[in-house]
Amino acid sequence: MEQFKIETIAPLTVAGTDLSFTNSSLWMLISLISIAAFLFIGTARPQLVPGRMQAAVEYLYDFIRDMLRENVGKDGLRYAPLIFAVFVFVLACNLLGMVPFVHSFTPTSHIAVTFGLAMIVFTLVVIVGFARHGLHFFSLFLPEGTPIFVAPLVALIEFLSFLSRPFTLAIRLFANMTAGHVLMKVFGGFVVSLGAYNIALGAIPLVVNVALTALELLIAVVQAYVFALLASIYLNDAVNLH
Repeated sequence: MEQFKIETIAPLTVAGTDLSFTNSSLWMLISLISIAAFLFIGTARPQLVPGRMQAAVEYLYDFIRDMLRENVGKDGLRYAPLIFAVFVFVLACNLLGMVPFVHSFTPTSHIAVTFGLAMIVFTLVVIVGFARHGLHFFSLFLPEGTPIFVAPLVALIEFLSFLSRPFTLAIRLFANMTAGHVLMKVFGGFVVSLGAYNIALGAIPLVVNVALTALELLIAVVQAYVFALLASIYLNDAVNLH
């Protein structure tokens, strides 16, 4: 599975820590450049009647704002820029990994990248929770009306569930992106091996692979949405203590 192999482009070690520039770093940088170009082209000359690029930028941003308004409330709108940034970055990384005819790489197929993004969301939730509620934020781990004799057990379960959020958020994105690319690789191998014997036999996995490619494009978009949606839901706990 060489498509998931991290390859060093520019080696760099600082205080014994490997900070090399890799193919994963390169494609994350390409993602950032693509996002910057998309936002610049769409907002450089705003028009009263928006063109296609401006409309696309406005639609995506309004989409994130509506999601925050629905899941967090009006107080959640102040966090729209961060959630929007996370959403478009995940989306760009997912989609650029599907670019054909180049040695593309999907950063979100590595748990280190998805866990880093998940920790950004988790840290934001903790900071917002304590900033808004102080020590009362701990009441999140003990639902109102919990019987006193089971309160310690419920609090422990809620606390462990809260700590597991960055892991589940990271693993969900990583697993979906990795599984999709593995399936495409497997059926791509079938196309080559079966097609070497009979073109008709090779056509069968080819059709399947085309369908898998379309499905993987859909999954790339859906997973970016799910990541942003769960970030909004977690943020709701910090803002409203629900």
